[in-house]
Order: sequence, then structure tokens, then C-alpha cells
Amino acid sequence: MKKWDLYTSRELKPAGWLRDQLLVQAQGLSGHLHEVWPDVRNSAWIGGDRDSWERVPYWLDGFIPLAYLLNDEGMKETAKRYVNAILERQEADGWICPCERAQRARYDTWAVQLISKTLTVYWQCTGEERALEAVRRALKNYHALLKSGEISLFCWGKYRWFETFIALNELWKQQPEPWIQELAMILASQGTDYTKDVPLWKRPLNQWTWDTHIVNIAMMLKAEAVSCELLGKEYTGEADRLYEVLKEYNGTAVELFTGDECLSGLSPIQGTELCAVVEQMYSLELLYAFTGDPKWAERLEAVSFNALPAALSDDMWTHQYDQMSNQIACRAFPGKPVFRTNGKDAHLFGLEPNYGCCTANFSQGWPKLALSAFMHKGDTVISAVPLPSELKTDGLSIRLKTKYPFRNALTYLIDTEKPFRFMIRIPSFAKHLTVNHREQKTQDLCFDIPAGRGQSIEVSFETLPRFVDRPNGLKSVQCGSLVFSLPIPFTKEMHEYEKDGVERKYPYCDYELIPAGPWNYGWRSISESPVYHGVTEIPFSSEKPPLTLRAGMCPIAWDWEDGYDSVCAKLPGKDILGEDENLTLVPYGCAKLRMTEMPLMER
Repeated sequence: MKKWDLYTSRELKPAGWLRDQLLVQAQGLSGHLHEVWPDVRNSAWIGGDRDSWERVPYWLDGFIPLAYLLNDEGMKETAKRYVNAILERQEADGWICPCERAQRARYDTWAVQLISKTLTVYWQCTGEERALEAVRRALKNYHALLKSGEISLFCWGKYRWFETFIALNELWKQQPEPWIQELAMILASQGTDYTKDVPLWKRPLNQWTWDTHIVNIAMMLKAEAVSCELLGKEYTGEADRLYEVLKEYNGTAVELFTGDECLSGLSPIQGTELCAVVEQMYSLELLYAFTGDPKWAERLEAVSFNALPAALSDDMWTHQYDQMSNQIACRAFPGKPVFRTNGKDAHLFGLEPNYGCCTANFSQGWPKLALSAFMHKGDTVISAVPLPSELKTDGLSIRLKTKYPFRNALTYLIDTEKPFRFMIRIPSFAKHLTVNHREQKTQDLCFDIPAGRGQSIEVSFETLPRFVDRPNGLKSVQCGSLVFSLPIPFTKEMHEYEKDGVERKYPYCDYELIPAGPWNYGWRSISESPVYHGVTEIPFSSEKPPLTLRAGMCPIAWDWEDGYDSVCAKLPGKDILGEDENLTLVPYGCAKLRMTEMPLMER
């Protein structure tokens, strides 16, 4: 039985720094992709001659909730125009993708799975029944084609079959019909069983495979949670076991798994694809909603507050395909890339470095996180991820004022016409918890709130910086959900050009980041608490980080990776080369060039 239900953008709105972050996204590439990128501007989904597969559905999956969370009329009109164009082209039998009938058997129906999810998001944002009816027709057609054998799952559709359940679960909730469960069974029978792939995750190879593809795996984590009800199975917690194996053999300091583009091991100079970041976030959101297990919410915070902003430029006009924990330069490789299966430009900040999937898909990250702030079940509401937000539904209003994760103070302002139970998830790393200025045992909070206006709850706690063990004797620094890195100063080299009919020009051109300072350091000590500087209109600003931490560090012998002059070696030497220095650390998400995993040195 699912623990929590999610609210929609009709009930939940961002506030404070979260709204500022969404505004930056809307003013950047996400909000303008349909104007500047031919694969969305001239897509076959709306009658054009460009991409006819995943790119428009990917983009809309984030653009739609972004538009409705911000209540931006222009963006909502754009979303509606795209949805209208897609629905107008849906065929009489329900087929919805831009593909000729004779080509259906060779069309990878990952696009069917994805557009059904995207249109479900649109229905949740708007309440427009025609969108949900289009999903019903599309998936009923999908059922008929799969059942008859006219089509089958292959390639991406075979490895992402469970994504269809986002729409199937909504259809079942609204109007259960036997074909929905039958389609669920067909998808599960033809789809990949990832539990058989675990041995492949323990020894990453320089080889591209479906079974080790990092985005497939990030999506897969939620598979059992989203599918078990329709499949008539008990939830066994398979994600717990799979997550631990992935973390042991491919984990990073920010709760990611390396994958550039397939699983890449434990080295801090291997990368992780941005699509995997936002898909892992979505999996963690749904895993927490399904299980109520707080570890999924804490992992969600770590990925969201570190890995997501790290891969995006401050203005969100450019992004990386791959990010690295120890990233001392973002320069195109003149020869063989350090990445296992990605290209020479995958770590540049640009319009579509390496490949364009992330260009379309990264848009879902912040909006879907915003929709996870509060969850509910029956007459109980929980503050799941403490993001500045306002919930308004059924005579109930809860406004959360907070600067979290930069400040550990939460103020809930509550007006309600009827009594309800209110819970607040408290992170396991919280220390010295106070509620309404009274000390309390550190645990999740539960209140029975009576009807009335002007009620408030004030919560505060402390978080302490700490060293966290990483493989091969290295350590990272974490304080609460934030990982801290040593930022490396850099200069930018801008590249404007055209490739394959796609123009890159300011502000959506490509940038190489060239280091302008030393990076070869080891830890000596860290200060007892961070210093808060205030959150600007760019919350994870690289120029004005909201939080800093002082660290004692020393220069050490640390060479380049063999064969490279822009990548540090996987592991440092053992010699100290100079006196101790008192240096400033910034949140990982604010440091575009950074050292994150370093040794703790003793003299």
C-alpha cells in the first residue's frame, strides 16, 4: 500500500529561494528551448520535420510543471499549444507518436511510454480530461498492438517498460479496466529484469551496454514501487538491495552513481550523465512516496542540492552532459576522452554537449522536486522535503518559510477549516532539535492541528560538518545534505558555431572552463560550522555562494592522470609540498570546477 500521495501544481506552489530557482530555469534554456532548438521548435510531434521520438516529450515533462508551478501565462499557452498539436495528430486507433503505420513495428515505443507519462503530468497540472482520455486511448492501442504481436518491446522501450506505469496507475485510479492490468503484465513479461544484471554492475567496462546504462538504472530504481500494485505483487524492497550494490561499486560523494554513459566505477574523475541525475531524483521522490522510508528523502536531498545545480550554469542556459566529483577543468579532450563511453565534449557547459537527450530532459529536475515538498494520505499531511512552498487545498493552507538547506530553520504558518494530522520529516543528521523554542528528541514530528487560523510551528536544528569516508582512503566533507568542495578559479572560453543545422550562440553556446588556480590539496581540518551569506536570486550561485566553510588544507603531490593535461590523477601521492593554508569551501552545486574527494593528511 502506497504510503503518501503527491500533490499537483494546482495545490502546491513554490516560494522563496525555490521559486527564484524555477524563475532562473524559466528564463534560461528550459523556458526558451522551443524557440532556439530545432528538435523542439520544428519537431514532428507538432507537424515539423525534426525529431519524432523522445525530445519533445522529455522537454514537456519538465516544461509543463514549470509553467504551472510559476503560473506563467505565456508558458502555459506554449504548453497547451504543444499538447494540442500532439492530441490533434493522435490517430483514430489511438496511436499517438509521429510514425507511419507501416513503420510501427520498427519504432522504439519508449516514446509511447514517455508521452503517456508527459500527458499524465499535463492532466495533473490542468485537470483537462481530454489529456487523460488521450492517454487512455494511446495505451489501449499499445495494449492491442503488443497483445497481437504486431509490435514488441526492444531497445529503450524494453529497458524502460516500468515508466508506462506512471500513466497506467493514474488510469487505474480514475477508472479501473481489465486491459490496464493486462498491459501491465505484458510490459513486465517483455521488459528487462534488472535483478539479473547485478554482476555486471560490479566491474564496469569501457563498453556501452543496455544493462549498465546509467539512465536506465536511475529510472529502474522505482520499478517495483510503481508496478507492484497493478502486477498484483507484494512490494519486497528490491530497490534497497540494488541501491546498495550500485553505491558500493559506483557511488559518488553526492549519492549519484557514476555513468559516463554506462556504469563507471568509484573513481572521482569518472562522470555522471545529467539525465541520470534528474531521473534518479524522480525515482527517489516516488520511492519515498511509496515507502515512507526517510532514507529515500535524504538521498533525494543530496542529489537535488548538490548534483543538479552542479551540472547547470548559473543562468541555466547551458549544462553539462557529464559531471565529475574531482573536476579540475572542462576542456574538450584532444584525444581519447577520460570517459568510458562518452565523447570529448561531454563535460563542457553547452547547448547539447555529447548528445541532446539531457538538453530536453534536465527540465524536469527542479519542478518535480518542488512537487515533493508536501505529501498526503487521508487526513494526514507531511512536510516531506523542507522546501519553501505554499500548500492550498480543501480549506487548508500551509506555508513553509525556510532557507533550508542553507539554514536549518523552518516556520510553518497554518490556516485550516478542519482538524488534520501534520507530520514533519526531520533528517537523521539533525542535532539539537527545537520545536517552538523548546528542545525535543530528534525524531519525526507529529501534530494534531485543530481548526483555526494563524497557527504556527517553528522548528530548528543544527547540522555539523564532518568528514565522510570515500574509497581508496579519500574523504569528502558534508554538512547536512550539502557536500562541500574546494572551488577552483577559472576563466571561460566561449565557442559559437553551427553543427548539423543547430546554431550555438550566446547565451546557449558552448563554454570551456580553464583552471586559473591550484587544485592539488589534501585535507587537514574543517571548521565547526559554515558561514551563511544569504541566498541571492541565483540560489546556487558560483559567484555568491549562500554558504561557505573554512578548511585547513595543504598542497600535496598530485599528478595529472596519465595521458591527460586537464584531468587530475585518480589518486594523489603521499607527499606534502608546503605549509598549511586556510581555504574556503563552497557547496558542491556552486563549484563548477572543484576538488571534492581528497586525502586527510598528517604531518
